[in-house]
Amino acid sequence: MAGMLDRSHIDEPIGYIKIVNIGSVNPNHLLSETSKQKQVELLNRCLNDFPHGKIIGKDVTIGVYKLGDHQFTMEMTSYHIGFHRKPQWLDD
Repeated sequence: MAGMLDRSHIDEPIGYIKIVNIGSVNPNHLLSETSKQKQVELLNRCLNDFPHGKIIGKDVTIGVYKLGDHQFTMEMTSYHIGFHRKPQWLDD
């Protein structure tokens, strides 16, 4: 991650951080559209349900693979969601 995180928008101290991954860079573990949708739903729940989480960081991982004459790229974005306390609905 480049630079320092801007934490001026955070009102209360962070007591719990949940990392939510969207996508995959593992060519041996391709995600279905249903799996990707579940990842996005978890991210939305973290940001919208009580207690509301806040994005405090984001990492993007890119994998470039070559298969014969073909090259393909896979991407995974990891969101770091900060909470004042761990939500009860979150089973980690």
